[in-house]
Amino acid sequence: MKTLLLPYFIFLSGLDKLLVLLRPLALLAARCYVGWVFFSSGLLKIKDWDSTLFLFEEEYAVPFLSPEVAAYLGTGGELLLPVLLVLGLLNPIAAIGLSVLNVTAVLSLEDIAPAALSMHVIWGVLLAMVLLWGPGRLSISGLFSGAGRKAH
Repeated sequence: MKTLLLPYFIFLSGLDKLLVLLRPLALLAARCYVGWVFFSSGLLKIKDWDSTLFLFEEEYAVPFLSPEVAAYLGTGGELLLPVLLVLGLLNPIAAIGLSVLNVTAVLSLEDIAPAALSMHVIWGVLLAMVLLWGPGRLSISGLFSGAGRKAH
């Protein structure tokens, strides 16, 4: 029986080695994609600050914060945290902070289109992946630690 399954196990072993080699690239791609999404949103907010304040006053119902404070905190987070995430620096802070922004964005809208909700879920899963496995070798943390914390 073992001899019949040997080619299968050899294939799985080779596939596992390939996936381990690709993991740093996948983590880098996830960090860059999510970082770009949030950073672009922050740039859009500072481009037209009056519209941003209006949206936080009328459209977004951020709990426990005044609309102006929420606008400043949200925009600041969207501009700073993605840079940290993409660089792979202070990764847990960046990933958790962006996750908080992501969840807050979903909860603060009264009506969210199914397609928009799907995108927020995808961003949340990618952030969870980066948080759980670390930023990977292709990051500042990875260069200093030699392994990128958990993902090696």
